[in-house]
Amino acid sequence: MIALAHLLARVVGFLALVALSVAGLLLAIFSIGTGTSGASLGGLAKLLSLPSVRDAVGDWLARIERPGSVAAIAAVCGLGAIVLGLLLIAGVLVPRRERLVQLTETEHGRVAARRRPLAQMATSLVEQVRGVTQAKVRVRPFRTSGGRLAVRAFRTTHADADSVRRAVGQQLESLTQPFKLKARVDAPHRGARVE
Repeated sequence: MIALAHLLARVVGFLALVALSVAGLLLAIFSIGTGTSGASLGGLAKLLSLPSVRDAVGDWLARIERPGSVAAIAAVCGLGAIVLGLLLIAGVLVPRRERLVQLTETEHGRVAARRRPLAQMATSLVEQVRGVTQAKVRVRPFRTSGGRLAVRAFRTTHADADSVRRAVGQQLESLTQPFKLKARVDAPHRGARVE
């Protein structure tokens, strides 16, 4: 339920930002001129037919104030808006459950690791490889057990990309083989470091 609230908060937040940016752009464009025609606020009001909208909304608001079916529908819509608002607040304020990487499972239990410490371990292993200047590792857990390591091992000018990839893969074997982790290694070039 909280995952749905997080997703809903992101989607509604994105749509609200898009609507606000478009409205702000229109308002900025129509604020350039003055008067009631052309690119002016009076022209925008005329373009959007705001006087007729005011008359229609005023009539509708008057009907809502009277008892009857319209008032009941308005009350249900209001309660729905309150529930949606509470769901959005929960989506923003309730922290997400951290997905752990399940390393092994035995009859005694499961061994799992958080993604950040696992990435830090892999980074320290990769940075020990000759020819690597810097490493960045991202960990993506699988649904059941194991996970994927996305490794970017930045290499020196004279280091061969294939040999760096092989060396990084061999260096990570102590971490990947026992725990069902798959490593995808990329070895782009970055400035040299004295070794």
